Amino acid sequence: MNRIPGAVLTVSDRASSGEYADRSGPLAVDLLATHGIDAALTVVPDEPAEIRRGIRSAIKRGARVVVTTGGTGIAPRDVTPQVTAEMLTVTLPGLVDEVRRRGAEQVPAAVLSRAEAGIVTSKKRPSALVVNAPGSAGGVRDTVAVVGPLVAHIVDQLDGGDHPRAD
Repeated sequence: MNRIPGAVLTVSDRASSGEYADRSGPLAVDLLATHGIDAALTVVPDEPAEIRRGIRSAIKRGARVVVTTGGTGIAPRDVTPQVTAEMLTVTLPGLVDEVRRRGAEQVPAAVLSRAEAGIVTSKKRPSALVVNAPGSAGGVRDTVAVVGPLVAHIVDQLDGGDHPRAD
């Protein structure tokens, strides 16, 4: 099985400043690996320019899937969804709808996540799937449980693959 290049971008003021250890990012890297995705981890503050730079940099390095963790809530500094939405060429709302649904089974506040998911296209690079995950361990687990099994199919589709027949 070919490994898929990926990236995890933790968005957190406190983790980027060293105030506390990032736990959601390493968890995302480990969980993505079980789905054949080799993801490098980067930590950035909750700043739109840093988030944008982190996503673009990951795609320039060849990531076909970028999972962000953190910054999806309703606090004033939670800006990951807005930044991601600006970058998406195609949105995939069903992915994050399913993540929220799964999360709400355990934590009712999961429905407050404003996460986005979709495709970022580039003239110079292959397209990439970008998905926002909440910064909690449970949110990361739910996100990877939904997205992980679909990544190979999504990348195949982005590369011009045919839809499987449901005979």
